[in-house]
Amino acid sequence: MNIEHFDDLLRVARAQSQPQCLLLVFVQVELPEDSTEAERADFETGHGGALVPVMCVDLLPERLAGFEQLRAEADGRGAEWALVLAGALGGQAGRAPDDATVSGALDRLVQRVQMGDIDGLIPFNRAGEALVLKSP
Repeated sequence: MNIEHFDDLLRVARAQSQPQCLLLVFVQVELPEDSTEAERADFETGHGGALVPVMCVDLLPERLAGFEQLRAEADGRGAEWALVLAGALGGQAGRAPDDATVSGALDRLVQRVQMGDIDGLIPFNRAGEALVLKSP
């Protein structure tokens, strides 16, 4: 299945043979201070920038009705965000991953995003649409 919207991800996660835990990192896109003039010009047209985590959360797909609920809950926390990067962690033996496993995975995921490594993650905009981000 092609994931074009966050709700597609929810459907795929719910259909897996083992319970899934979604790992979500909400980010702001900022222009680094050491940017070149060309990078600044690109940023002004909506291209480029650095992904800066502002909030992260894990959740079971069954807990979420859809992207509208996720956006409302995220906005209710007061952090401004431009994108949400999504990954998943599968359970075993019919059980979702335990809290310690999830916490460690989420910490590592935030660190990866801070280093600019978003391989294997699906970025979604504030409308829930999947995006393709290109590295420099």
